[in-house]
Amino acid sequence: MAEYISFQPSDFFSPTIYTGNGTAYGSGGNAITGVGFQPALTWIKCRTAGEDHVVTDAVRGVTKIIRPNGTYVESTATEGLNVFGSDGFTLGNSSQFNEDTEDYVSWNWKMGTTSGLTGGTITPTAYSISTTAGQSIIAYTGNVTSGATIPHGLGVTPQMIIIKNLPDVDSWVVYHEALGATKFLELDTTGAVSTATNRFNDTAPTSTVFSVGNSGGVNGDGKAIIAYCFAAIKGYSDFGSYRGNGNAAGPFIYTGFKPSFIMVKAYDATVNWTIRDDARDTFNPGYNYIYPNLNNAGTNIGPPATSGSYELDFLSNGFKIRNTDDKLNTSGSHYIYAAFGQTMVGTNGVVGTAR
Repeated sequence: MAEYISFQPSDFFSPTIYTGNGTAYGSGGNAITGVGFQPALTWIKCRTAGEDHVVTDAVRGVTKIIRPNGTYVESTATEGLNVFGSDGFTLGNSSQFNEDTEDYVSWNWKMGTTSGLTGGTITPTAYSISTTAGQSIIAYTGNVTSGATIPHGLGVTPQMIIIKNLPDVDSWVVYHEALGATKFLELDTTGAVSTATNRFNDTAPTSTVFSVGNSGGVNGDGKAIIAYCFAAIKGYSDFGSYRGNGNAAGPFIYTGFKPSFIMVKAYDATVNWTIRDDARDTFNPGYNYIYPNLNNAGTNIGPPATSGSYELDFLSNGFKIRNTDDKLNTSGSHYIYAAFGQTMVGTNGVVGTAR
């Protein structure tokens, strides 16, 4: 009999939507609850206005933000995310977080362990790790040495790593197992996959460490760098690839759980990344998408039938693409994805159901 993890996916990942109230933190701010846990990593996007994406994590500290849609350096938003609470977070009145009457989506991950990590040639300066959910936040200082290794703390091999040099104007560097360690993508661009040994030293991660080359974006000398590491956990997260068929009855991608968050990028084409989630799309087919590499407002192009060719179904054991758009399903194009779950197949004997 197959074994399944014992926790609920919503214990470690939760998409949450909310409306801003424009209240400054000193006046009470905007307390967002309903996440279900205390986040260690929160990614927020205004979905009704052209505001930058903002990422805050407990390792770098509240009010410290980085923006996935550009090469921006880390900055301080005193009216941004000010508190990680037991069931969410509290915001100030920054327009990127809490403009009055604007609508937002937040994607939240829970970590945990903050001590005891060893190994590698570079010692992390701070970290937060959940081996249960296969996700960690690792802060380290680069040394521009080819072949440097950094411990990730997961105990299993990560399938996806997203890295940002904090003080420099550098792109976000993405490792994905489907591409291999000689290749990389950039989260803040539309660019196709590139080949270079100076990002991941042509060395795949192991169950204990990931490797970096001497590129400034991943290992700048004396530079503070943050890495978000994810390993596939059966019934909770999945990182893979598929080939487009260019048909309105697009490919079905098996994840083994009902996805709650899906991020996709065509790695052999110059197109935008896209993010879907089941907080904005509560029924099938889903139409809402956000470009993580752009500050555009979130796009809701349906229903009704004028929605065009962007439909996607969240299913009990994966997702089904029902469009021919180049960001999801061009014939012959190849795509990578990251998915986090809502309901596990087989957890406690209950099978997740389609919508």
